[in-house]
Amino acid sequence: MALCTIPTVKQILFDTSRQLIRIRATSALSVALPDRSIQQNEDRGTAGETKDPGEKLAVSRCGPLWTCLVLTVIAGVMASCKPPVEPAAQQPRPVRVVTVERQQAREAVSLTGQIEAETEVSLSFRVGGRMIARSVNVGDRVKSGQVVARLESEPAENALRVARANLATALSLLTKTRNDFNRQDELLRGGWTTRVRHDQALQAFQAAQAQVDAARASEATAEDNLAYTELIADAPGHVTTIGAEPGEVVQPGRMVVQLAREGGRDAVFDVPARIIQNAPYSPVVVVTLTSDPSVRATGRVREVAPQADPVTRTFRVRVGLDNPPEAMRLGSTVTGSIALEGTAGISIPASALTRSQGQPAVWIVDLVASTVSLHPIDVERYDLARVVVGQGLEAGDVVVTAGVQALRPGEKVRLLGAAS
Repeated sequence: MALCTIPTVKQILFDTSRQLIRIRATSALSVALPDRSIQQNEDRGTAGETKDPGEKLAVSRCGPLWTCLVLTVIAGVMASCKPPVEPAAQQPRPVRVVTVERQQAREAVSLTGQIEAETEVSLSFRVGGRMIARSVNVGDRVKSGQVVARLESEPAENALRVARANLATALSLLTKTRNDFNRQDELLRGGWTTRVRHDQALQAFQAAQAQVDAARASEATAEDNLAYTELIADAPGHVTTIGAEPGEVVQPGRMVVQLAREGGRDAVFDVPARIIQNAPYSPVVVVTLTSDPSVRATGRVREVAPQADPVTRTFRVRVGLDNPPEAMRLGSTVTGSIALEGTAGISIPASALTRSQGQPAVWIVDLVASTVSLHPIDVERYDLARVVVGQGLEAGDVVVTAGVQALRPGEKVRLLGAAS
């Protein structure tokens, strides 16, 4: 029907154009020569009827209205020639799913940690002064008795000289007072002196002896202070941190070198409180190297922090490793696994969880119809990245894990991948 009207539309356009051209030409001629037309009509008299120029002007003024009317008709006819547009079919929404399975009573938990030394010490000077040398850097291996840093020794050497000079003075005074006392003692036995002078000599002798003891102690302290200008490692290990550079004035007790001693390594983990509560007593922890799972070692919990971290609210747990391999170097990232006691249940990823009427729910896929439906569930507990479901799911149900926020009940879906 639409194809038959196309020639009619073309004919209408052609006839309309010719009629508009004729009307506009007549109107222009009538407007340009109005007096001549009127004179000719008067001369003709009753010979025939003449048309009024005003009537031609009226016809010319009606041209735009006629054009609009014709164009409207043409548009309607052309619109009726278009074929009907069919609505596009809705594509199935892609989703990721998992097939749920019932868990065993024992739950395996894995956490990521790092290797640290069993014992770490901070080496520092016992005296203050300007550090003039440091012979080790981070990562260096230190032997027992090795000098790792030195202080400027001139002040300590001067103090030792002063202490030795004081000791020499005290010794000379002690010799003098001892001789005086011996003479007074002999005179007293012969009756040639008084008891008062004898007691005074004894008192001077005892005071000199005390000064000698003090001088010797000062000399020993000065010798120790001189020895303390050298920082010596008391055990073999590896340098992990540097706390001061040569040229700095350090105070007593300031950390200069942090040393990780050899002889033991720990795997350190930040463990949530729930795992600590459900873990068995003294469990065997299997520790593997994250970059190479074939490298593994076993150990037991050696230390649990009594207080949780104020930011992460986890507890620092140190696992002492039994004969760790050389590949587990200090600072290596490791994965620790233990088995927790628990109850059998169904576990799903936390991303599959949504809400329906304020209650937890999940989308279950009908594999036959490829549609989804919303099912409420009862959550037994929340784990780190999974949710343990008490009721509402059965083993073998296919649950949507990605795209749950954009689904509608009964919507067609396309599965991107299935896992358990």
